[in-house]
Amino acid sequence: MNQAERRGPVYLISDLASRTGLSIHTINYYIKLGLIREAARAERSGYRLFNDETLATLERIINLRRRQVPIREILARKENGIL
Repeated sequence: MNQAERRGPVYLISDLASRTGLSIHTINYYIKLGLIREAARAERSGYRLFNDETLATLERIINLRRRQVPIREILARKENGIL
């Protein structure tokens, strides 16, 4: 077990999808855009491991999208440290 795995709850991308209702494709898209950080990888399995911070960020993004805030504006908020 590496350090990323020891820091509280750890989620696979499928766990994030189940908890948020987002598709795995959408979560990967948010990673590609830089809205959420690329996850650490488990040493043995190579699975990407996400933490509570990522889950909370996804929940904030979901709330903004529900209010019809464009992705471009969410990216700007992220760049300004207010996401």
